[in-house]
Amino acid sequence: MPVFEYNCLECDNKYEVLVKTSKAEDDVVCPKCNSKNRKKLFSSFSAQGFSQSYSAHGCSDGSCAMNNAGTCASGMCGLN
Repeated sequence: MPVFEYNCLECDNKYEVLVKTSKAEDDVVCPKCNSKNRKKLFSSFSAQGFSQSYSAHGCSDGSCAMNNAGTCASGMCGLN
């Protein structure tokens, strides 16, 4: 479920809303003044990445063939 950021055009309040469906977006109101007169803002997002380290996963010699997702490519090194 996406979180959208809005700016209220009535009171200039910036707020975020968790929108479950596109239909629910029609019901978004400013929490400060209850206005539906709003503008959706461009929001950046971040994704938590990982550092691929064989030693952190018990594969200090790299023998378990880690893939790009940081999981065992063969499924044999006990990470699955």
